[in-house]
Amino acid sequence: MQEEIYFDNSATTKPFPEVVEVMCNELKNTYGNPSALHKLGIDAERVLKKSRQDIANTLNVKPQEIIFTSGGTESNNFAIRGYLDRNKGNHIITTKIEHPSVLKVFEYLETKGYKVDYIDVLENGKIDLNDLKSKINDETCLISVMYVNNETGAVQPIKEIIDIKNLKKPSIKVHVDAVQAYGKIIIDLSKLKIDLMSISAHKIHGPKGVGCIFIRDGVRLNPIMIGGGQENYFRSGTENVPSIAGFAKAAVMIHENIKENYDKLCDLKRVFLDELSKTDIEYEVVSPKDGLPYILNIAFKNTKSEVMLHHLEQKNVYVSTGSACSQRRKKFSHVLVAMGKKNEIIDSAIRFSFSHKNTKNEVIKVIEYIKDIIPRIYIKSRRSGKR
Repeated sequence: MQEEIYFDNSATTKPFPEVVEVMCNELKNTYGNPSALHKLGIDAERVLKKSRQDIANTLNVKPQEIIFTSGGTESNNFAIRGYLDRNKGNHIITTKIEHPSVLKVFEYLETKGYKVDYIDVLENGKIDLNDLKSKINDETCLISVMYVNNETGAVQPIKEIIDIKNLKKPSIKVHVDAVQAYGKIIIDLSKLKIDLMSISAHKIHGPKGVGCIFIRDGVRLNPIMIGGGQENYFRSGTENVPSIAGFAKAAVMIHENIKENYDKLCDLKRVFLDELSKTDIEYEVVSPKDGLPYILNIAFKNTKSEVMLHHLEQKNVYVSTGSACSQRRKKFSHVLVAMGKKNEIIDSAIRFSFSHKNTKNEVIKVIEYIKDIIPRIYIKSRRSGKR
């Protein structure tokens, strides 16, 4: 069998060996409950405190502004529902291209009487700022926008969004789903005045099932998990110390080389597109030119994405047809629909999502595989009369 090539890093990443080592060490040696008053509990609390500080340092914020959660979905739910449960206002705004863990929450809130506006995006997948301006009104209390789109890599103009809301109504809070951005671009929250931000560990070579929410000092939320009052009463439940320690280790490691990794991924994306352009394959690049280089969405003409995915899998290459959270449901990507893409493009789109661990040789191999696969798909389609 061919060597494994993993190009599905937006779905999840392979944990760093150092992360696994840290987690195993904490499981074996720091097994006390961090709320306990004895030595084992104090040792666990010390690990928790250091992990919180390490992650806060990557964002240039105070450690008390970091609250640990089970990951991006919980952080998004907590940010939106926790804020609205505590604060007045019945008009909320998001975009048409959010992750389901945001969109589904907004759809639920509509059933509870909230007025929701879904902002359009342009053909390049970026938010229509004029549409945002027109939607903000006196009742608006929250805007939720993802930093980087998980399907296309489009980077949203967060600073401009914040500037617009400050001009229209400064009291509006801004929540940012930074799951695909954290660890890939520098986020300095001492300068970028985001109020609430969601992060997940397994997108940065950390463990699954752990993440955090940044809550700026002075922003008030009601907890959505109630119990023993852990995490400063924001999120009850005994903290998952081994996973949190693994999360912090991954966060420190990924930020040590964040600029170098970004430059490498720009080069990797360039090689992918250069090599593809040398072929006779017909395709359309769905991702914007200035999108995050970690994500590259491409539609291959007359080639269904699922068919391509499984052909690549037979070559031991792993890719995605869109969001890992929704691709099993067999429906068109809401992101590409919002961008105005035609059905045949949406039905053919493949997401290649890279890590700094990937290489140019892997890219070249995958292009060679695609060159071999597409003619065979065409032949099979003609024989079955599907073209």
